Amino acid sequence: MDIQKLLDQEVVSRNSYEELSYERPDPLMVARRYNDESIALICALFAYGNAKSIVKFLDSLDFELLHEDETTIEKHLANHRYRFQKSHDIAALFIALKRLKRVDSIENIFYYGYQKEHNVLDGLWHFIATLRAIYPKRSYGYDFLIGKLPRTLSQATTYKRYLMYLRWMVRYDALDMGLWHTIDKSDLIMPLDTHTFALAKKLGLLKRKSYDLKASLELTQKLKSFDATDPIKYDFALYRLGQERKLD
Repeated sequence: MDIQKLLDQEVVSRNSYEELSYERPDPLMVARRYNDESIALICALFAYGNAKSIVKFLDSLDFELLHEDETTIEKHLANHRYRFQKSHDIAALFIALKRLKRVDSIENIFYYGYQKEHNVLDGLWHFIATLRAIYPKRSYGYDFLIGKLPRTLSQATTYKRYLMYLRWMVRYDALDMGLWHTIDKSDLIMPLDTHTFALAKKLGLLKRKSYDLKASLELTQKLKSFDATDPIKYDFALYRLGQERKLD
């Protein structure tokens, strides 16, 4: 099997907004309605669990709350819960992003960390540190949602939801929004989920056995051998192939 040819064909065939629907749900379909970096980040950070449940939850949110005062945010989200997040965790994210808007754009904050070495992980660490500083809440649900700074790379999780968000923001095609213009798509890192992890190992694209950030980096390097300028264009195709189990 010519893996690169297979994946290139899948990228072309799946590069359609019709891939996002309630029959084939994905949090990107909600983010695309608004074309807003803050709303897209909320959609990405809640993108764990069953896809239909994710979209149902996102549909229940009133994103206009990002323009309301903090008391109103807490009041209107009092009955919202999602898996590990209680209502106060969800309200905390809205409040943190509301405060962030008064400081700088999410893109500029990412870019500040990214610009020196063109390393999106440096941008990510800077963003998480900034978000935590602007709203220093601690709870299991909130920590799970926005992530923690790793002490070493070997301790880092996949940061799949953030890396997926970066794909949405940086790339532009029929799926991804391309709202940002300061980060090079060649520097993006593969957002590894369980579907893509299993499929990448099966296709021989990935040798690492641990599901972690190092596996994301290894797979990214392999995909760069297919397309050095846009390695993460294969993300959605790999995700759908793994989800659909067509290569089992």
